Amino acid sequence: MHLTRLALTDFRSYAELSLELSPGVTTFSGPNGEGKTNLVEAIGYLSTLGSHRVATDAPLVRRGADRAVLRAAVSGAQGGTLVEIELNPGRANRVRLNRAPMPRPRDILGALRTVLFAPEDLALVKGDPGERRRFLDELLVATAPRYAGVRADYERVLRQRTALLKSAGAKGHLRGAARESMTATLDAWDAQLAQAGAPLLAGRMRLVTALRPHVTAAYEAVSGGSPGDSCEISYRASVFNNNEFDNDVARLEVAELEVAMLKALAGVRASELDRGVCLVGPHRDELELFVGGLPARGYASHGESWSLALALRLASFALLKQDSEDPVLILDDVFAELDTGRRDRLAALVSGGEQVLITAAVPADVPDVLAGVRFTVRAGVVTGAS
Repeated sequence: MHLTRLALTDFRSYAELSLELSPGVTTFSGPNGEGKTNLVEAIGYLSTLGSHRVATDAPLVRRGADRAVLRAAVSGAQGGTLVEIELNPGRANRVRLNRAPMPRPRDILGALRTVLFAPEDLALVKGDPGERRRFLDELLVATAPRYAGVRADYERVLRQRTALLKSAGAKGHLRGAARESMTATLDAWDAQLAQAGAPLLAGRMRLVTALRPHVTAAYEAVSGGSPGDSCEISYRASVFNNNEFDNDVARLEVAELEVAMLKALAGVRASELDRGVCLVGPHRDELELFVGGLPARGYASHGESWSLALALRLASFALLKQDSEDPVLILDDVFAELDTGRRDRLAALVSGGEQVLITAAVPADVPDVLAGVRFTVRAGVVTGAS
């Protein structure tokens, strides 16, 4: 899979842009703040419906404009596809696939698949558990777009159940009929939460099982395979009392996980009512990362943390490639963050991708093995393909 054209209207610093792209390696170079990352951010948004830099759409629209439009022509095994997104902050976004309007934005997921490396990826190792849950869910959606709906359903039920818990807590100790009514209402919401959460939990656990060998291999390749320098990943599920699931649990069917979630919810109900929060479910789970047998968060060195973050992205690429065709690889200002050894090893690992898009403030930071088409970006103007 590769992009053949990217067109932007009023996106970030670009009032108008139409850029032809080709397979192989393409590098965008220029000083920081000139618009290089805006390009790859747009491509990432067309792939995931989200930015790797900001949580809302408003900053993506050029100052003074009411909306932004992103278009990508994609060539893949099934032929050509045109993906279009109209960003309307404060209103519903609109999407089209091959010029046909889609009922929901998530209906375009899968048309363009990307794996994006960025300096922000260090948060996958050093950040809060939410960063790692987001990583798993985005990869899950990339492998099977139907999980976008699964995740949306779970988040909707979670919000409503949490609101109920807060309301119950604010009313103090209920008695008699009021308590019976609240208990019955919570029972109904427990059932909905378990029904919505079990498919997401099953998908994540199976994803981690499939991802594990790829992460181990990628980490060894990026770090150089120093003696005793190894990594591991595991999934801690709140449904199972925060214990790492074993192989038998990883093979549980959705119906069995739903029963387990109901049991866990019953066990924490009193605590949930006291605290007004939902204590069990995929939103409380953690992707645990270890380097040399120790938790990466808090123990890994800067270089080890970078190797592990890169390994997670490389493993994602390997997993997606294994399922079908190569996703588009994006390396946003990554080489400047790495020492020479990691830089060269990463370059060797990604050089065979069908399409690799790189941004770099200093062209010399990009290893020679990634020589290809080069553009210069200055003040939001892209010039000089060579």
